Amino acid sequence: MTFFGLGQTAELEIVLDRPDGKKKLDESSKKDQSLIYYDGETVSGRVNVILKKSSSRLEHQGIKVEFIGQIEMYYDRGNHHEFTSLVKELARPGEMLQNTSYNFEFLNVEKPYETYTGSNVRLRYFLRVTVIRRIYDIVKEMDIIVHTLSSYPDMNNSIKMEVGIEDCLHIEFEYNKCKYHLKDVIVGKIYFLLVRIKIKHMEIAIIKRETTGSGPNTFNENETIAKYEIMDGAPVRGESIPIRVFLAGYDLTPTMRDVNKRFSVRYFLNLVLMDEEDRRYFKQQEITLWRKGEKHLKGMQNRNEPSHLVSGKDGPKGSEAPRTTTQSVQPSGSLDNTDSENDHNHSPMNEGDDEQIRSSIEDSNSE
Repeated sequence: MTFFGLGQTAELEIVLDRPDGKKKLDESSKKDQSLIYYDGETVSGRVNVILKKSSSRLEHQGIKVEFIGQIEMYYDRGNHHEFTSLVKELARPGEMLQNTSYNFEFLNVEKPYETYTGSNVRLRYFLRVTVIRRIYDIVKEMDIIVHTLSSYPDMNNSIKMEVGIEDCLHIEFEYNKCKYHLKDVIVGKIYFLLVRIKIKHMEIAIIKRETTGSGPNTFNENETIAKYEIMDGAPVRGESIPIRVFLAGYDLTPTMRDVNKRFSVRYFLNLVLMDEEDRRYFKQQEITLWRKGEKHLKGMQNRNEPSHLVSGKDGPKGSEAPRTTTQSVQPSGSLDNTDSENDHNHSPMNEGDDEQIRSSIEDSNSE
């Protein structure tokens, strides 16, 4: 190809400006060296066009740079939805005889959603530089990371509920809050009011539920982010078990609701008890996660906070203050329920069901 003059005679390099306070993501792990940006920040830098040989020349029909925000559904890879698309022309058609640099700037770019990579969907922002040629184009892409900040929710009530099986088990569990930032600590306790079954152990798990599609094509994917054993052995009446879960060590994103009408990401605390017959008793409670701004970014809160994230005024959109409820759990033989930890194809929950807490039992022998 190069012998006939059709090969790639130049390489492209994108260099982003790094203002004070801007940092790279996961520098220690070296997994991702992308820069972090926030909604409304300017994205600027330069594009270097480097000729492979000093004696070569590059004929082109123009050079442009694009800033693109895109949602990719893994089950529909051929169709990518672009919710943001900006273009800057860097050079008019001509001939390049030496290495050249072009500056670019996308001023105060709107970035309404947080970067996300999940099981069935990916939301990404990237820069694409294109050198337009008659036969083939020279293209270079570079991803950036976008974080969406939220202000502190004014209403953040504790979660307190009583659940159990009639005449067999009656417990009360409490979490100190219903909304947590990504570096927060979940503090709570389990109090046993009645114990007439032989419980073997108890654990708590953080579950991420990713919902993609809509209507009959809705698909739910559950992922267990973390799991803790909080009790080993049989409890007695009146015993209290403390809970303390640190969120900072896990790869979490803020709660996202109906992002561009294509996907949602929600988090649940799943409390599981297992008896000596290996029957599982579990209880799920939805929590809301939000991203807390760093100290030097506290004055830069987004004036128009996206509806799918935490609102500083009324807490999470579409949610209410948690209620204290009492519910009973029936034996697995009389309910057609499945363990949420193993079910990867749940039917979608309605928005009005967000505050309802589900109780289930599964006989592991039937699994």
